[in-house]
Amino acid sequence: MSNLGNLNAVEESYRNRFIRAKELTQQGQKFIGYFCSLVPAEMLTTAGLIPFRITGDVNEPITKADVHLETIMCSFVRNAFDLGLKGRYEFLDGLVVPHACDAIFRIYDIWRSCIPANYTHFINVPHMTAPSSFEFFEAELKLFRHSLEDYTGVEFTDDRLSQAIQMHNEHRQLMRHLYELRKADPPLISGSEMVKVQVATRSLPVGEANKLVQTIIEEAQIRRPGPADHAPRILLYGAEVDQPSFVELIEKSGAHVVVDATCMGAGDYWHDVEVTPNPLAALAHRYLGKLACPRTCRPRSSPGHSKDLESRFGHLGEWAAEFKVNAAIVYVIRFCDTHELDAPDVREYLESTGLRVLDIEDEYHTQSRGRLHTRVQAFVEGLSDFVA
Repeated sequence: MSNLGNLNAVEESYRNRFIRAKELTQQGQKFIGYFCSLVPAEMLTTAGLIPFRITGDVNEPITKADVHLETIMCSFVRNAFDLGLKGRYEFLDGLVVPHACDAIFRIYDIWRSCIPANYTHFINVPHMTAPSSFEFFEAELKLFRHSLEDYTGVEFTDDRLSQAIQMHNEHRQLMRHLYELRKADPPLISGSEMVKVQVATRSLPVGEANKLVQTIIEEAQIRRPGPADHAPRILLYGAEVDQPSFVELIEKSGAHVVVDATCMGAGDYWHDVEVTPNPLAALAHRYLGKLACPRTCRPRSSPGHSKDLESRFGHLGEWAAEFKVNAAIVYVIRFCDTHELDAPDVREYLESTGLRVLDIEDEYHTQSRGRLHTRVQAFVEGLSDFVA
């Protein structure tokens, strides 16, 4: 694999994201932590607040959270809550949690009971996409808007919200530009670097995040990748991947992760919010209708199992073709019911498109990395004839 050199903007922004957040807090800015891509960050921006995506730390053992939580629960949620108990998120002024999975749904009450905050809000996101679901979700977003107005005292007008939507749409467009750079052989930005960008930009005011991504694009475009290496090109599908270590493991095994259909990945950037006279309805349509998450049940467009798979996972096939993918890794965190239930169908669909697939079920920590490295390396080595 080619040595592309460091992207300084990526490394610095990822490593210093908590330092930067605390600097902005000292300047009077207020951060609101949130779980999951289902929270419309545009609404926090409109209220003059900085959205901060809560992540875990795979290098940090869980030592406090299990007093409050079952161990047979998503280890990502347990890890993130453990960091909260240890003061990692003490700079946050509040917390917003959507009805994503059951673990995130229940952590809302437990978190605010154990970690006091000035502001908390729960968004009840429907699990269906019927017309009534969008009406319900829009009503929920109205409640969210009133809650933010009461907390901040900032008038929440449609014009202000539309401006915030345009800024976040610009961010998505810039991120899609970064994904374009992953189509090269070898990619001009690696999969592990992309994870760092995804995490760092979700820790900053959107305007600052946009400037950062523009800098990263400029740095990446002048890289000298050398000749094509024809290494296997991997689509990574699955749950929360907010640390670069697992993607680095794949890359060290001799493959490129060129597109990531994960909770933090490409799906969060592929669809803009439509700019309309009713911005709340546009947000409801985008966040409920466009995010391809296994927690959302979508009606069948036509009868038949194969057509159902195409309806649910067709975007994966489109990405596989667009990024010239050779194989896929389906990565599931143990006790993540939503992704575990979808995993067999995802595998069947991906194999139907001609891809080879590796299934991995893992805990959210680094203790299993040695075992995983052996499996991934064997999988990548087995792709040599397939890729050639």
